[in-house]
Amino acid sequence: ATAHIGDGSVIENATIILEAGLIKEIGKTNEINAEGSVIKADGQHIYPGLTMPNSTLGLGEIDAVKATRDFDEIGSLLPHVRSLIAYNAESKVVESMRPNGILLAQVTPRGGRISGTSSIVQLDAWNWEDAAVKIDDGIHINWPQSSIRKYEPSISAVVSKKNKKYEKEVSELKVFMANAKAYQKSPATKVNLPYAALKEVFKGNQKVYIHVRKQKGIIDAISAMKSLEINQIVLVGAEEAYKTIELIKKENISVLIKRAHSLPSNEDDDYDLSYKNAATLYQNGVLVALENSGGMERMNGRNLPFYAGTTAAYGLSFEEALQLITLNAAKILG
Repeated sequence: ATAHIGDGSVIENATIILEAGLIKEIGKTNEINAEGSVIKADGQHIYPGLTMPNSTLGLGEIDAVKATRDFDEIGSLLPHVRSLIAYNAESKVVESMRPNGILLAQVTPRGGRISGTSSIVQLDAWNWEDAAVKIDDGIHINWPQSSIRKYEPSISAVVSKKNKKYEKEVSELKVFMANAKAYQKSPATKVNLPYAALKEVFKGNQKVYIHVRKQKGIIDAISAMKSLEINQIVLVGAEEAYKTIELIKKENISVLIKRAHSLPSNEDDDYDLSYKNAATLYQNGVLVALENSGGMERMNGRNLPFYAGTTAAYGLSFEEALQLITLNAAKILG
């Protein structure tokens, strides 16, 4: 078959050797001595399994039935909440993803200022222990919004206004993180679970995923994390990351960009901003991958190839677009 490796390279007339369920070797057919049973795939194209970051897959089943939704815990500062133990490996949604090409997913909590800890799972499993590929890979912070959109009755339209509580909300988050850092250095007589849960973050073993949209939020979030000596930073959503490319590159930060099939947020945004955002970052040397949160996100996971296809129509080659849902996503998730 034609093998698309996922790193930008393609092998025409390729042979792939599998042993005990793992890929042992890939190469040109005339250069590989293949033995054993053979699956003929002449004229076909073979791709890597896709990786889906920032998803509530397995944490919710039917949005209209609250009892099946287990991705948003009560409270605001919850770094000790672990999404993995709530993961339902037998979810009908999970079972529908693997035939659509999704091999791995980052199971991610929602809500609050600090949502909790995500984990990476593979989608062919009996239970969450069996599914786990990387446990507690990072914590997720929802950065305060510097502006909020509200309906204005006088003009019958939704307008963007400055969030008057922004500085206070940022200050509360920074104080919490600073206290957590101090907690790691001094033995406590009583265990503080939220502070203790951030131990690996301050040791540099866990990533911090910052869900942020606007330019000001991106700049403030990076500054706050750097002041705490946190360097493993990933921006999630980050629709205005293109305005801060130099800062992102300087601080060696990765981006999980908002899904390509989205409307622009601002009246003066380019109509095709969501389509070309990934290409803009990629071509400027930023490590970027696609994420598909928002709306029917669990179902939308099967659309990952189409999101990548849209980025290919707006600036990337087919193989570069494939990297956004395979190799790059794997790198960012560690």
